[in-house]
Amino acid sequence: MEFKFLKKDQIEFREYQLNIVKTAISKNTLVVLPTGLGKTIIAILVALKRIERYPNSKILMLAPTRPLCAQHQKTFQTITEIPNEEIVLVTGKIRKDKRIEFYQKGKIIVATPQAVKNDLESNILKLTNFSLIIFDEAHRAVKDYPYVYIAKRYKQASLYPLILGLTASPGGKAEKIAEVKKNLFIEAVEIRTEFDKDVKPYIKEIKKEWIYVELPEEIKGIKQYLENALKEDIQWLKSVGIIQTSKLTKKSLLTLQQKVSKMIDEGNRGKYLFSVARKLAEALKIYHALELLETQGIESLYEFFENLANSKKRSDKLLIKDPRIWIVKERVRKLKEVGFEHPKLKKLISILKELISKNPKVRIIVFANYRATVQKIKESLDKNGIKSEILIGQAKKKGFGLSQKKQIEILNRFANSEFNVLIATSIGEEGLDIVDVQYAIFYEAVPSEIRMLQRRGRVGRKSPGKIIILLTKETMDEAFYWAAFHREKKMKKILYSMKKISDKKLKERKVKKTIFDWLK
Repeated sequence: MEFKFLKKDQIEFREYQLNIVKTAISKNTLVVLPTGLGKTIIAILVALKRIERYPNSKILMLAPTRPLCAQHQKTFQTITEIPNEEIVLVTGKIRKDKRIEFYQKGKIIVATPQAVKNDLESNILKLTNFSLIIFDEAHRAVKDYPYVYIAKRYKQASLYPLILGLTASPGGKAEKIAEVKKNLFIEAVEIRTEFDKDVKPYIKEIKKEWIYVELPEEIKGIKQYLENALKEDIQWLKSVGIIQTSKLTKKSLLTLQQKVSKMIDEGNRGKYLFSVARKLAEALKIYHALELLETQGIESLYEFFENLANSKKRSDKLLIKDPRIWIVKERVRKLKEVGFEHPKLKKLISILKELISKNPKVRIIVFANYRATVQKIKESLDKNGIKSEILIGQAKKKGFGLSQKKQIEILNRFANSEFNVLIATSIGEEGLDIVDVQYAIFYEAVPSEIRMLQRRGRVGRKSPGKIIILLTKETMDEAFYWAAFHREKKMKKILYSMKKISDKKLKERKVKKTIFDWLK
């Protein structure tokens, strides 16, 4: 297979990529490929084939964040012969008149979905002449995410529509995968895992190690208070007949909360409905406090309590004044004042010191769910003389954040081995091109199979790597890890069966076409 607009010797052609490209140049295709195996390269090769076939057409590549879009723009500019000025970046930060200019002069338009959705709605962008749309992180194409609207508008407007979805994991539920397929008009599924024949030669060995820590007695005492408060709330919900069981997960509480909110929105004014809504919100906050205590530590829980105390919501203020919660807050405050730390932190420092002593140039990424935890880890690393930087998203209404420019600067410094440890929240999981990392340490497990796969994909991209997962014994940590593990297994099963079905349908179409041609 030849590619007219590809620069020579810029990429290493891989059999599995070319096999996927063959499908994706003629069918709306969902590509499911582990992180680090070149989904972007596949997208670029398909884009170049479409430009060969429709020389006057344009290509649109969508990605959820500005740094990710900037990265894709750079890759297009590096490996294709298309003039740099025709590979344009469109985001909501760019002025309207400039966006109009980019849509007119651009051949390859890399954009954030919200910007494109807004421009379609205000009629400054027409999709008639686009021969391909690439949806990066395609698992987001559910509910009211802009991808859904854009795909629909594109299908209606384009003279020669073709859709390519890229993801490392579309999710572990058949309904969610089916929704992504439906919303992106997918006809073929191309899935590869580390066990597929054409992928195996490019997979680097990734070792896994689980390190368990014990929950200290101080935390166990606080945990007991929170568990008792949660039991009381659930018992109350049971007493008014809203639930039949005393064993409720966070997921079932959330589902129940959505149902009750819907009933209230529809004008239902049942006897206990508003009280039930308040009690469910309270139970979920207590559940979250438990999760922070078990998996993160005192610092994150204290910040959560402070946010409740400073909240303008009456329900938050009432909860923090509740004697059951007030006693917990006081205990947490005292432990914070004496510098009490979750045992994971001590274990993390010990692991990092050992790895850096063995290789002073080693690159390690530490994933943590919450910004407060990231900050605490950074402070501890600084105290112990370990060079590190934080990678988080942009500033929220309250708190700190990093601009796109600062994020890219930190990643470049990490690539140049100016520091050993990158401490990242979920921004480090999704798509960003983080230079080859030898070790990834998960400060906690995540129940999402998508996030677990994305975290794992940060190691072993160019050389063998290792994943270290910190788990607190007999806590939510363990439950979260196994939930993600089973969902990933289930997801692969579903995807392979979907691939078989789509392959069968394609074969049937080819047979029908052949018979029709013969009859002609």
